[in-house]
Amino acid sequence: MSQRILCEVNNCTYWGSGNKCHAEVIYVVNQTGTEASDSEDTDCKTFKPEA
Repeated sequence: MSQRILCEVNNCTYWGSGNKCHAEVIYVVNQTGTEASDSEDTDCKTFKPEA
């Protein structure tokens, strides 16, 4: 399956030209402890700052 994952966090190790995410896996968690109702209730744990 081909996936296209876009990201605007250009200081992330996985960020690539054209706002493309190059991580092999994306891990997103729920921040609220209850069911998420919008994107603000979630958090990307895949983020890794550039070295």
